[in-house]
Amino acid sequence: MKKIIISLMALATTLSVMAQGDVYERSKAYEWPTDVKVVEKLKNWQDQKFGVLMHWGVYSVPGMVESWAICDEDWVTRDTTMTYQQYKDWYWGLADKFNPVKFNPDQWADVMKAAGMKYMIFTTKHHDGFCLFDSKYTDYTVARHAFKDHPKRDVLKYVLQSFRQKGFMIGEYFSKPDWHSQDYWWDVYPTKRGRNVNYDIKKWPHRWQAFKNYTYNQMEELLSRYGSVDIFWLDGGWVCKENNQDIDLPRIATMARKHQPGLIIVDRTIHGPYENYQTPERTVPETQLNHPWESCIPLTNDWGWVPRPTWKSPTKVLNTLAEVVAKGGNLVLGVGPTPEGLIEPEAVKRLTVIGNWLKANGRAIYNTTTTPHYNDGRIWFTASKDGRKLYAIYAPADDEALPATLSWTGNKARGVRLLSTGQKLKTRRQGNLTTVTLPRGLRNEPVALELTM
Repeated sequence: MKKIIISLMALATTLSVMAQGDVYERSKAYEWPTDVKVVEKLKNWQDQKFGVLMHWGVYSVPGMVESWAICDEDWVTRDTTMTYQQYKDWYWGLADKFNPVKFNPDQWADVMKAAGMKYMIFTTKHHDGFCLFDSKYTDYTVARHAFKDHPKRDVLKYVLQSFRQKGFMIGEYFSKPDWHSQDYWWDVYPTKRGRNVNYDIKKWPHRWQAFKNYTYNQMEELLSRYGSVDIFWLDGGWVCKENNQDIDLPRIATMARKHQPGLIIVDRTIHGPYENYQTPERTVPETQLNHPWESCIPLTNDWGWVPRPTWKSPTKVLNTLAEVVAKGGNLVLGVGPTPEGLIEPEAVKRLTVIGNWLKANGRAIYNTTTTPHYNDGRIWFTASKDGRKLYAIYAPADDEALPATLSWTGNKARGVRLLSTGQKLKTRRQGNLTTVTLPRGLRNEPVALELTM
């Protein structure tokens, strides 16, 4: 009965947060980096187009929203009779139940490789402060609790190792706030400032300095102990100089690039030299943007694993990918491993379908660039870098029977082929209108065409 009550409580919290949770918008301006190595790595990253963002932690045990259940903000609802402190203690205690005995990062990397993903971002620490690496600066890590006797207890080491072996660009997610730290949420005061530091920094400057040192030291652990890293993805945009929570990003960036030359730093939503690409969350910008950006969107409605997810279809994901790429961005898809440490079968099934489509049609996605006329109804256009080819991707609705013909204006081509097979298609042009006849028997999935200019 106790397990049932906890599960229901977690579900209620998840539903509440999903309905009202905070969503990051992108910054309104972009500043190109001046470091030549960073620019070079950014261009390489832009060519990858499709990646995975993995949230995994103590919240995976009950299958609930990551971290936010312990935040004291009006939009967070907890269906429980516990006091707030009792609830936080219960949540912190999930570290003693997070024991992923089937932890298999090779399976993760195999699944994501088969899905056609080219880069990865792994959550090393979310806002709750639980570290998926063996930090020397806190006991609240996977390596010091239920999983401590496992040979792969330093989880991050083995996750990055598996993905490197598959040729992925490597990214580390890190939360700037740490709600478990007494130097951020100090128990002397209540957490009535919500997600923010709960004491007056001006009154307690030494405590804030201790938090700055703690944050710097953990970041240095991540960037000096775990091999080559391409992307450092910093979450928790409210921890910033503009919000009077300055952690000295210039000093951090200098250290970071000393260990990782050319490192892409993503200080989310904070316009300036350390937001090397923008990160609209759960959304796609309305128009084409010709600077680095990435839509981060989960495969379900949740970033981490939940027991009863609402799944996006492979068609929905591929349609979103086509739109994002046509508008000049990358798509990072959120996939949460199970509490046991595996990618669950339903996720594997959907990711496999996505990967099979990309094997046949990936030339319309990877290493492409934008084209001025990038959209016509449900058709999205991308271009080869040499300008000799355009690609048109028709994005059907779920379960839609494909039409017999596709039509668009502009982007006139000398010839049109079905990208997956190379079959030349019957094409009719009337003024600025092009109409292509599709072969019979195509699967009800996005259709990619190659246009010879």
